Amino acid sequence: MLKHFYYGLAIATALMMTPSCRQNTPEQDGLGHHHHHHGHDHDHEGHNHSHEDHDHDQDHEEHDHEGHEHEHEHEHEHEHEGHDHDHEGHTHEAEPAGAIHLEPEQAEKFGVEVTQIMPSDFAEVVKVSGQIESAPTDRSVVTATASGTISFANNITEGSAVKNGSTIATISGRGFAGGDSNEAAKAALEAAKRELERITPLHADGIVSTKEYNEAKQAYEQAAAAWSGRSSGGAAVAHQNGVITQLLVKQGEYVSTGQPVAVISGNTRLTLRADLPEKYYNFMPTVVSANFRPAYSDQTVSLADFNGKRTGGSTAVVGTRAGYLPVYFSFDNNGSAVPGSYAEVYLIGSNRSDVISVPVQAVSEQQGLHFVYVRLDEDCYEKRNVQLGNNNGKTVEIKKGLNPGEEVVTGGMTFVKLAESSGVVPEGHSHSH
Repeated sequence: MLKHFYYGLAIATALMMTPSCRQNTPEQDGLGHHHHHHGHDHDHEGHNHSHEDHDHDQDHEEHDHEGHEHEHEHEHEHEHEGHDHDHEGHTHEAEPAGAIHLEPEQAEKFGVEVTQIMPSDFAEVVKVSGQIESAPTDRSVVTATASGTISFANNITEGSAVKNGSTIATISGRGFAGGDSNEAAKAALEAAKRELERITPLHADGIVSTKEYNEAKQAYEQAAAAWSGRSSGGAAVAHQNGVITQLLVKQGEYVSTGQPVAVISGNTRLTLRADLPEKYYNFMPTVVSANFRPAYSDQTVSLADFNGKRTGGSTAVVGTRAGYLPVYFSFDNNGSAVPGSYAEVYLIGSNRSDVISVPVQAVSEQQGLHFVYVRLDEDCYEKRNVQLGNNNGKTVEIKKGLNPGEEVVTGGMTFVKLAESSGVVPEGHSHSH
């Protein structure tokens, strides 16, 4: 009877295990069901054995049950890992290769700015070289008022600021044949003055005639007009406020009366000369304005911001450089432009419509290729290869690589590049979407 009791207990235990296996996947359920029947056959074959044999069979069945649980757990973990792997694969397919992750808080902190790109008008542009010059109406020439040796005043050099009426140099005729003409005039004045002083009381007493008195007085007045009032032979005087842009003679050099000695520029109105290669002859009539970057600056400025306009009309003129046609513009000087300096000039012609363009600072160059950074969503950016077109010094045409409405990084690009090179996902960001 005891043997039958243990046999029934083994069967009941096996039946209780069956529902838990079927809660798993069909594959796991099949393996568990086969295992159960194997245990049942084993028990059935041992039905006529002794009690000790039955105990052995029961222990073997329990061992098989533990093995079943181990296999079940292993298969379950394997399926779970596979599920996670598939999930990760799905996430990576949702993002472009090389996506750059940057949290909005970090982007704002480091000044990352984006601009939505929309088609707009863009002018035809030709980049040339040029030079900033003083406007002819804004220049004056200082001349010598006497012959002799010139001596510049203290601190007078090219670039010195001068005021209207100030003396920039004195001229002395001492040591030359004929002497100092101004000194001779002074001597004549003193002689005429003494003669007039002698005749005046005699004329009052009636000793000297009125005719003689008038002749003495006229001689004095002529001598006074001939004398400049200076002990030197003459002077060179500025006739406007401005800056000395050129000294035409050297210190101590002999100059003649009327000889130019210096050039003064008021710097209030300047001229920009752009040298257009002759192959662009047909482009010349369409030029309406220009942007330029002086050689001493890294900033490109627009003539439109300085009341600039083209001068000389649209016809070609012969320039001093062979193979080039000069194009002239005049503009107001706010003090930042230096006459005589060279510049890169972007001649601006007629407009084209529906052109996609970005600020020049939005474009980076690497190994001859050009890139921009596009924001895909609030924390995801993409490095995009683009094909460039015309460049007017401030904006550049994008011929391929961007679509209307996309957002391009136009500020704080350095930080986006750092995020790209680090490849580190900011804290709190998950690849799961």
